[in-house]
Amino acid sequence: MTPAQVESSAYLLDVREPDEWAAGHAPDAHHLPMMEVPARIAEIPTDAEVVVVCRSGGRSGQVVSYLMGNGWDNVRNLDGGMQAWSAAGRDVVSENGQPARVL
Repeated sequence: MTPAQVESSAYLLDVREPDEWAAGHAPDAHHLPMMEVPARIAEIPTDAEVVVVCRSGGRSGQVVSYLMGNGWDNVRNLDGGMQAWSAAGRDVVSENGQPARVL
């Protein structure tokens, strides 16, 4: 799925590390670091489109595979990750007071 295909109603799940999240993420994204997904899997919706994002698409692809293997059929990977999101002109915000950027 490309950044342009992500609907505003989608649940954007950012699986990057806390420092990456703080530096820049999509405004309405939900942060759940990849290594915490197994323990916090119940937080991920099963009744809405879930778009999983990391920096470039690798980690998010692993999370999508994991979720699909655990019964989620509503998950998609964001091709190119936050790098593609930013390059496509989609909004990016920071949590650390610095200009938003993708680490």
